[in-house]
Amino acid sequence: MANEKPQATHEVLIDDARVRVTRWDFEPGAETGWHRHGMDYVITTLTPCAFHLELPGGETVRNNLEAGVCYRRNEGVEHNVINGGDRPMSFVEVELK
Repeated sequence: MANEKPQATHEVLIDDARVRVTRWDFEPGAETGWHRHGMDYVITTLTPCAFHLELPGGETVRNNLEAGVCYRRNEGVEHNVINGGDRPMSFVEVELK
């Protein structure tokens, strides 16, 4: 049996008719697990984030972002997000309904 990564934790802060706002916290090595985004979304990093993204087809992408960086993605993105760094990382995800 393969070693399972620890799971990232999340807390939904707002969930109304227009947006869902979720805070995500990752210990080093923690992952979200594979998921597909059903809405457009915006990410804002709260800490420096060492993103290691597993993508369909076996591709991986690494992206290191400082705290306070924002980016957006369209509905349909599929990936597993992993903290590839040696420190905890956190970000806020705003999904647009």
